Amino acid sequence: MSKELRTILVDDEALARKGLAIRLKAHSDINIITECSNGREAIEAVRAYEPDLVFLDIQMPGLDGFEVMNAIVEQGMKLPAVIFVTAYDQYALKAFEVHALDYLMKPVDEERLQKALNKVRDNILNSENAEHKEKLVKLVSDVTGNNYENILDDLQNNKPVSLSHYSDVLAIKDAGEVSRVPVKDILWIDAAGDYMCVHTDSNTHILRKTMKQLEESLDPRMFIRSHRSTIVNKNFVDKFCSQLNGEYFLVMSNGKELKVSRSYKERVKQAVTS
Repeated sequence: MSKELRTILVDDEALARKGLAIRLKAHSDINIITECSNGREAIEAVRAYEPDLVFLDIQMPGLDGFEVMNAIVEQGMKLPAVIFVTAYDQYALKAFEVHALDYLMKPVDEERLQKALNKVRDNILNSENAEHKEKLVKLVSDVTGNNYENILDDLQNNKPVSLSHYSDVLAIKDAGEVSRVPVKDILWIDAAGDYMCVHTDSNTHILRKTMKQLEESLDPRMFIRSHRSTIVNKNFVDKFCSQLNGEYFLVMSNGKELKVSRSYKERVKQAVTS
């Protein structure tokens, strides 16, 4: 069954509206929710009903069909599919300039009406598919932390979407706000009691998670455990150093020195030198 198209008829001639309504009865997916006799009524009806489709007469006293379309756009209303109806074909080109999907000549021909409705149906279906895909991509991005644009590009280029559980973004809640910190910008993370301090070049964010939870959510190809209370991003490690007393430490790109515990020494050394 086709999607029901909530439809408004706009024409200053009652007879023209009645004739079009009779022809539209043959199309089971067309639901005429109201009729308007002038442009101002049409604008208010579009605002109130948010229709899927409007049949819009071009020549009307007061506001003509083009002015109605301009008002809908300028006032930021949801733009329905529009089929202009006119007795004069010289308006055709301008009709398409203002986002009309099609136009019909009076008196309305049944075959031509069918083609116009098919165009509307295809357009609405394509728009819904695009909107549905965007919502799904946003959901996948939020759940996995993977970059929204990268997922969209993969889909558009027919590439398989990699849904790694390693996040591209770390969502950090603080005082009712959520900061989305790009994982690639994190220099290191260290424990402070029940909290984790997430350090970037520009800020330090406080996160309530365990070290184990963080370690499992971060890509081990980028992040390494250097101490029981520290995880470092190896892309920001400048030096791996040893001291005469047998202790080891890392020098980060911003000059910060971080201690490396003996139990993690070999793993860290291999990670930063490979």
